[in-house]
Amino acid sequence: MAALKVLVSVDMEGIASIVHPAETTPAGGDYARGRALMTEAANAVVAGVLEAESAAEVLVADSHGPYRNLLPEDLDRRARLIRGKPRELGMLAGLQAGAQVVMFVGYHARAGAAGAVLAHTMADAILDVRINGRSHGEIGINTLLAGSYGAPVVLASGDEAACAEFTALVPGGLTVPVKRGLGQHAADTLHPREACDRLRQAAGQAIRRHDEHRPVAASGPLEVEVDLYQPRTADLAALIPGIARTGRAVRFTAENMTAAYGLLQLLALLTSMGP
Repeated sequence: MAALKVLVSVDMEGIASIVHPAETTPAGGDYARGRALMTEAANAVVAGVLEAESAAEVLVADSHGPYRNLLPEDLDRRARLIRGKPRELGMLAGLQAGAQVVMFVGYHARAGAAGAVLAHTMADAILDVRINGRSHGEIGINTLLAGSYGAPVVLASGDEAACAEFTALVPGGLTVPVKRGLGQHAADTLHPREACDRLRQAAGQAIRRHDEHRPVAASGPLEVEVDLYQPRTADLAALIPGIARTGRAVRFTAENMTAAYGLLQLLALLTSMGP
């Protein structure tokens, strides 16, 4: 029997105790600490997966900012690491390798979510993403992308708002809330070691129950609308064939989630372009 392939996508904003960009950006004074905490959380999940399924193949996708945050030398050596950008499928690179099960670690709520820490959607200058009329953050977008490859998302961790966002899309989905948001840059948080203990236990539980979960997918064609903070980004986006502009919003039709995701990645990159 072939080994179970598990993709663990790790973001940083939803890691226990992290509350400020100084901890999540390379220029920040506490970034080294943020990287270490992110790596410890990833290791906890890898350990939990392998305790439940010792023969599993675990891919860890560094999915925050530059995609070069996890400390490779400190990552559990039993896992393989996907890092660097740009790359096909972005935060879920590894689906192409046949991943059968997906886990979200350190994820955050969508832009504008109330009571959420460091909430945003792909880029600070993206105000909202709607797919077939439903608003989605990275949790929703990535869940649909995984589902389009036939892979269920069996676990999500982050603050309480992020976990609620996940269960609204995946009823009965297993979550690990590691902090309660008190504002964009404030939280009531678990101790990092306590959070890792819970992640390890939950990851094992999710793997043992993975057959109970079904992929969540959206059938194409997909109507995608993106609200942008900067009109200039909308100007740039409108130069791409197939993208139409309405005020600060742009819209396009995608054949499937892979195509939609590629254009969303491009829009996120456009928001960071200078004059």
